[in-house]
Amino acid sequence: MRVGMTLPVMEPGLDADILESWSRAIDDGPFSSLCFGERMAFDNPDALTLLGAVAAWTSRVEVITTVVVPQLHDPVMLAKALATADVLTKGRLTVGLGIGGRREDYLAVGADSSTQTMAELASRALTMKRVWAGDKVTEAVRPVGPPPVQPGGPALLVGTLGPKTMRSAVTWADGLAGVSMDLDPAGIGSLFDVARSAWAEAGRGAPRLCTSTWFALDAGDGSAREQVHRHLLHYMNWLPVSLVDPLARVSGFAGTASELRDLLKRLEDLGTDELHLIPTGADVRQVERVAALLA
Repeated sequence: MRVGMTLPVMEPGLDADILESWSRAIDDGPFSSLCFGERMAFDNPDALTLLGAVAAWTSRVEVITTVVVPQLHDPVMLAKALATADVLTKGRLTVGLGIGGRREDYLAVGADSSTQTMAELASRALTMKRVWAGDKVTEAVRPVGPPPVQPGGPALLVGTLGPKTMRSAVTWADGLAGVSMDLDPAGIGSLFDVARSAWAEAGRGAPRLCTSTWFALDAGDGSAREQVHRHLLHYMNWLPVSLVDPLARVSGFAGTASELRDLLKRLEDLGTDELHLIPTGADVRQVERVAALLA
C-alpha cells in the first residue's frame, strides 16, 4: 500500500514558506503522492493556482487534487487549467472530482446549486476528457489546449462516501478517492467492494482504491486528539458546533507512531491501494515523523 501526504491547506495562517517546506519535505520523503483539495468559502489557497507552485517545488511525487468540484468552474476552462498542470508536473497529475458537500461553495462563486448532482458531474467530466482528447467542443476555430502529457489526460478519481455515487461514476472515473471519518474497516471495505463490483460489471478492470483520514501523532503529552478536534472544529465551520463537536472528538487518527503503523497494516489488508494522510496542523515536523515511520 502506498502512502500519500496532504498539504495543510485548510489550516489557518498559511504562507508560501509553509506550503513550500511541506511540498519539498513530501517530495524528499518516502511518500507516493502530494495531495490537496478544493474549497471556496474558506481561507485555503486556490487549488488550481497552487498546482503551478507545487509543480515547481516537486519533481518526483504524484500530485493529486483529491477533490475538485467541476460545477464550480466552466468545464472547458477547468480542463485547460488541469492540462496545464499536467504539463507543468510532467505528467504527475491525478484529479479527484466530486459534487461537493457544501452549498455555500456554490453560492460563493454564483454556481447553480441545482447542478450539484452526479449526472452533472459525469457530464462535465466527459467534457473535460473530450478537451484532453483534442476534440473541438466549442465554436472556436481551434481545439482548446495545451494537450496534457498523459495520453487522454490525467487519471480521474471520484471523491465520494457513498455506494450510489460510486456506481454512477464508473463511466468516467478510474477509481475512488474516499475519506473515512471513523476508520471503520467494515465501512471502508464495503465501499471498496462496491467499486470492485461496479468496475467489473462495466468491464473496466480493477479500480484504484484510495482512502484518506485526518491524523495527528502523539508527542507523549496526549495532545494528538486535541489537535484533531481543534482542526475539525475549524474545518467543519459550515455545520453547527453542537453537531461537529462530538464527531470531531472521535474522528480521524490520533495516536502513537506504533498505532499508526498498525492502522496502515489494517488498511493494506483491506486491499487499499493508497492512503492519503490529512494533517491537522501546519508543523512540517509531522511529515518528518511519518516519513521516519515509513522508512
